[in-house]
Amino acid sequence: MEPQYDIRSSAFEQLILPDERLRKLGDGYQWAEGTTWVPDDSESGGGYLLWSDIPNDRMLRWSESDGTTVFRQPCGYTNGHTLDREGRLVSCEHGGRRVSRTEPDGTVVSLVDSYEGKRLNSPNDLVVKSDGTIWFTDPPYGILSDREGHKAESELGANYVFRLWPDTGKIEIVSDRFDRPNGIAFSPDESVLYVSDTGHEPDSPEASIHAFDAAPDGALSNHRIYARPDSGKSDGFRVDSDGNVWSSAGDGVHVFSPAGELLGVVLTPDRNANLDFGGPDGTTLFIAVNQEAYSIKVNARRALRP
Repeated sequence: MEPQYDIRSSAFEQLILPDERLRKLGDGYQWAEGTTWVPDDSESGGGYLLWSDIPNDRMLRWSESDGTTVFRQPCGYTNGHTLDREGRLVSCEHGGRRVSRTEPDGTVVSLVDSYEGKRLNSPNDLVVKSDGTIWFTDPPYGILSDREGHKAESELGANYVFRLWPDTGKIEIVSDRFDRPNGIAFSPDESVLYVSDTGHEPDSPEASIHAFDAAPDGALSNHRIYARPDSGKSDGFRVDSDGNVWSSAGDGVHVFSPAGELLGVVLTPDRNANLDFGGPDGTTLFIAVNQEAYSIKVNARRALRP
């Protein structure tokens, strides 16, 4: 049997279930991304997983009862997804070059598509803070070709990390120091913001997960390199309730302690791009692995939305 884990520390042994193995949820995609678990608050206690198959311009849905089905097609070449404070789906669209929200009746509304009159590049990934603001990255991947969006010139001329107030439409740049900002998440207490940069060669120190101290008002300071996978690059990632960062990488999901120490790796058959915790009790790790999607039970849960 192929090894499922690369154990680098005793702490990692506490985060995994040694007898668990990857479960394939589906395959045949061109590029799986944006995994997000949508819980069901009803008595059934179910829920479902959503993810993007970007070049095919579709979103997939998986549940224990229905298996894998098409959720939405076309979908604006969506990439990353998350839920807002009211449980509504918020998505990054390469095709629409916008951040959108899906209302309870299924209507998709645009939250932002420009900054100071210039179109965004192609929003990539996002996180919603406890105050309701949406923080998102805006690299050019959706405008570099027609494969993941629509080829176009950048109107901004740079790639930023933004903060959006969805109720008013106010938007501001929170960081301009990245080449191609990608994954984004907060620590459980929101005192640290993590952002990955996929715009450098894998052996570059900048091709890492970066960290900032985040003040309650959103001001960022004390930029530093937090961690870097030793295989491939960090794309999307999630933070668990203990503050560990579970990051996509070239050979599996790399798990880093709050101090940036590599604790271990959940090995996958190919490079993976994003992941999320979910399932009925929150301890299933869902992983977008290139042209496939997998799940595995772990001994960790996503940090609760405050």
